[in-house]
Amino acid sequence: MEKTMSKPSPAVNCGNCSVRRLCLPVGLSEDDIQRLEQVTRKKKILKAGDSLFRAGDPFSSLYAIRSGSFKSAVIGADGDTQVTHFALPGELLGLDAYSSGAHPGYAEALEDSSVCVLPFTQLENLAQQVPALQKQMYTIFSEELKQDNDVLLLLGKRSAESRLAALLINISSRYAQRGYSASEFKLSMQRIDIANYLGLTAETVSRLMSRFQKQGLIRAQGRAVAILDLIALSELAGTHCSYEND
Repeated sequence: MEKTMSKPSPAVNCGNCSVRRLCLPVGLSEDDIQRLEQVTRKKKILKAGDSLFRAGDPFSSLYAIRSGSFKSAVIGADGDTQVTHFALPGELLGLDAYSSGAHPGYAEALEDSSVCVLPFTQLENLAQQVPALQKQMYTIFSEELKQDNDVLLLLGKRSAESRLAALLINISSRYAQRGYSASEFKLSMQRIDIANYLGLTAETVSRLMSRFQKQGLIRAQGRAVAILDLIALSELAGTHCSYEND
């Protein structure tokens, strides 16, 4: 991997955060970033398996991921759990609770992670004073809707192969956006979570990973994945590869 994820550090602020270009500070002046930091002073560090929030918790804050990763899931009326999203640094969690005032599902750390806690009332008041921040919030809200649509497209693909390939390409692309290797990365989520997200069984996911290896598309050892043929994997996923395999 070209870069390794650094350990959570409470000293990191918006001005020097490694994912600031993907988060709320985008487009803000240094003065406005300092004002934003007054809102985001509270940091939270979680161990793998810790819950950031639970279903039914009242909505009060958004959470900007500084390091690590999370899974979001909802629990159906029948008690079944559905994984809905895998979140990476620079993304916000908790947006889906805005309309109802309560979190419809839960978010759990997949590895040791850290977040900035953004009290929404304070954030909203600041956004009214800083047009660039308000614009970035709308952009992030829009991205959230796009991600929901992407999930529907992913799960609507015709084959299990296409679903898994599309997920690997999606994670590869998102790591590349964060300055990490597009071809070598760690899958922080368990196979059973991947299977749940894709509407498959864990056995099917394992079988497909083995098939992709035999076909020379990837190399996998534990959770470490190396994409060997990004173009072929993209074609299998039905997506357009817009960056080179590094």
